[in-house]
Amino acid sequence: MTNGRTIGLIGGGSWGTALANLLGNAGHRVRIWDLNEELLADMERDRENKRYLPGVAICDNVTVAHRLADALDGAGLALFAVPAQHFRSAISSALPFMRQDAILVNVAKGIEQGSLMTISQIAAERAPTCAYAVLSGPSHAEEVGANMPTTVAVASADIRVAEQVQDIFMTDRFRIYTNTDVIGLELGGSLKNIIALGAGISDGMGFGDNTKAALMTRGMAEMVRLGVRMGAHAETFSGLSGIGDLIVTCTSMHSRNRRCGILIGEGMDPKEATAKVGMVVEGMYTAEAAYDLSRRFDIEIPITESICKVIKGELDAKEALTALMGRPKRHEREA
Repeated sequence: MTNGRTIGLIGGGSWGTALANLLGNAGHRVRIWDLNEELLADMERDRENKRYLPGVAICDNVTVAHRLADALDGAGLALFAVPAQHFRSAISSALPFMRQDAILVNVAKGIEQGSLMTISQIAAERAPTCAYAVLSGPSHAEEVGANMPTTVAVASADIRVAEQVQDIFMTDRFRIYTNTDVIGLELGGSLKNIIALGAGISDGMGFGDNTKAALMTRGMAEMVRLGVRMGAHAETFSGLSGIGDLIVTCTSMHSRNRRCGILIGEGMDPKEATAKVGMVVEGMYTAEAAYDLSRRFDIEIPITESICKVIKGELDAKEALTALMGRPKRHEREA
């Protein structure tokens, strides 16, 4: 493992804080910055992110930067842990302070609404000189913060970049596999949040394991269908960023997407449910973007479409269930 790197981290949420600690404990110097100055002040005073990752002490190698320029000064790696819908503004703000040869690592999971671009596509447009890598997989911040064994994947178009990130992040409790299928890794991490919303809705409606298993299995079929159409490798969805992340997000109460879905399934308005969760629920944004992409590529993703319509108030959960169960008969390998 390579120690002693200087890392600028943008985003002081639960996942950013957990990764800052992981990297700091591995011997790297991490400077963490966030738009919320009050959050930064609290973290600096308490040496803990009580708002988003309570109970996890911030290690000595992690320092709070009150200016974005200070966080990125001399950093060979810029780690972006901001919600997907905010990545464009974050990279635009950070770019003047980033080294041209810096590695840009993204850990957000989502598709930008409107443009329907993935994070790697935004990065290629805004920061074309930076090497890009995406880190994704079944990795709740609460468990990584507690140093529980976790395994994820990192993808970059240049395998040497993926291997550098693997060396920097990998510890005896955080194992990383490399990949070159950037779009596959990104879409696996993004699209599974939609299915987790559906799994939560099912739980909230009082349904059982049969229903959730069906949603997860047919949801994965939709993820592969859209992913392959967008240039991903089908095999990637069988890995950590696909089925691995789908399992953990659909079954755990750590998952904000599942928790939000449960509230919707119990009858709460989707906007109210999102507010009650208290953190960004990426699936709420990604569902609409994925549905728009399916229409662009002329493919069927009926579970995603139904969840999107529930979120937008066009259907209630019972109507969506009836529509899905009443679809025409199909062969299992058909849409």
